[in-house]
Formats: sequence, C-alpha cells, structure tokens
Amino acid sequence: MKANVLFFEKKPASEEAHTEEVWYYDLRTNKHFTLKQNPITYEDFEDFIECYKPGNRGAREETERFKKYDYEELLERDNVSLDVTWLQDDSLQDVEDLPEPEVLANDITENLQAALDQFEQVQNELQEGD
Repeated sequence: MKANVLFFEKKPASEEAHTEEVWYYDLRTNKHFTLKQNPITYEDFEDFIECYKPGNRGAREETERFKKYDYEELLERDNVSLDVTWLQDDSLQDVEDLPEPEVLANDITENLQAALDQFEQVQNELQEGD
C-alpha cells in the first residue's frame, strides 16, 4: 500500500507562493506493510515525528528518509510531479530479494479483501440511510 500525506498551513491568499520548500518523509521504500499481517503501527511513525519536529519545525534536519526540496526545483519536474523518490528500492535491484509468489499473492488477496470489506461497510451505511 502506498500513500502520501501532505501537511498544509493556512495562510492568507497571495499572488506569490508562500511555499519555499517541501519536506518529504519516505516511509514506503524497503518497508512492507499489509492491512492484516503486518499493519502499520505507531512505532512506524516515531522516526517521522522526531524528524518533523512538530514543536520546532525550524530545527528540522535532513536524514536518510527525510529530505527537503526547494519549491522551484519541484516546479521544474515533469508535470510538476510531487511523487519524489530518492531511496533505492532494494526489491527492484535483486530478484532474490522479492518475497515468494505465495507471499505476494497472499498480500494482494488480503488487500483486496480489506478493500471489499470497506466498500461493503460504506454500502451498508448508505442503505441504512435510505
């Protein structure tokens, strides 16, 4: 499962961009989370919280997983893409590092079942509202 989380600060409208830099934390490269067997936990976010420095964002420093990109640099990207990667995905380098097909199939089935369960829950809530 891959997801990006964006944080915005509410600022008054302006002709000029308030953004000077964008910080990225990569929690997905070389990590393997699933919805049931290996779900993401609070402990998985502890490094992010330390890097983010919610009480003192001016003291942020780059780490292996936490990088800063300048606004102008991001504007120059193809289609102004914010999908930035810098860590090398070990699973793409060596086929030997890939999980066994049975594990991959199980993960896919688990994720699809969880998604189906969520859709059924939404459907039930919509039907109850009628």
